[in-house]
Formats: sequence, structure tokens, C-alpha cells
Amino acid sequence: MTHSFLVEAGRWSIEGHWLEGNGIVLPVKGRTLVAWTQENWFTMVTKLVFPDSDRPEISFQYRGRLEREEYQYTYVLQQSLLGQVEGEGWIGPASIVQRYWVLGDRQRRSGFETFYRVDGNTYHLSGGSILNHTLSSTIEAVLERQP
Repeated sequence: MTHSFLVEAGRWSIEGHWLEGNGIVLPVKGRTLVAWTQENWFTMVTKLVFPDSDRPEISFQYRGRLEREEYQYTYVLQQSLLGQVEGEGWIGPASIVQRYWVLGDRQRRSGFETFYRVDGNTYHLSGGSILNHTLSSTIEAVLERQP
């Protein structure tokens, strides 16, 4: 199965739900832009907003390297809630799985994201943030490629 998210440049819309550990469920919307350089470096910029909520938006700025014909990659991320983050990803036949950890963090925050390919224009996103050993929030959303 060929992936279109992350491995190709493109614009994606995001729509779904953000779930907090205290039972709060918030609608979430956003956009992701993926760009590539000729040297196999990618950048991915994402912004999430919470409609009808006073919750501040969350921004993500990824930079990573993926060699052609490889299935593993590493990245660095600047995230508005977590700060400096490092991560790794695996590209599987039907999904892309990423895990990340916050650098120099005494709270040992980390997390994961899985992008499951429905078709070339649609992915399901499921992810979570972990504080120490406890799941603190999750996201479930649909990504759709924009023209």
C-alpha cells in the first residue's frame, strides 16, 4: 500500500475530537502542511484549534529526514504545549506510527500518533499524550488531503 500522507508534499485538513483525562471531549479542527526538500528532509506544520472553546490553539513544527526506500525516520518538533520534542516514526504497509518524548522534561512527557491509511486522500489519526505513565489526552480525527 502506498502512502500519500507525510511521504508526499501536500495540504491536509483535520477534524475530530480531543479527549482529556478528566472526561472532557472537545471538537478539534486543523490543518497540516507537508513539504520536502531534494535532500530527503521534510517539514510538517500543523495547527489545531478548538471551536467554541476558550482553549488556546496548539501548533506543531516538525523537521525530519527520511531516506528513499527506508521505513524508519527521526524528527525534531517544536510544539506550543510541550516545547522541544524528539521522535521517531515507522512507515508500515497500512499506517504511519510516530512516538515522541519531551527533551529535558522532569515530568517524563511523551506520546504517540498513528495515521491509518483509508485511501490516498484520507487517513484516520489516533494519538495520545502521556504524563509519567498515565495517558493524559488523546486525539481521534480524520485527515483529508486538500486540492
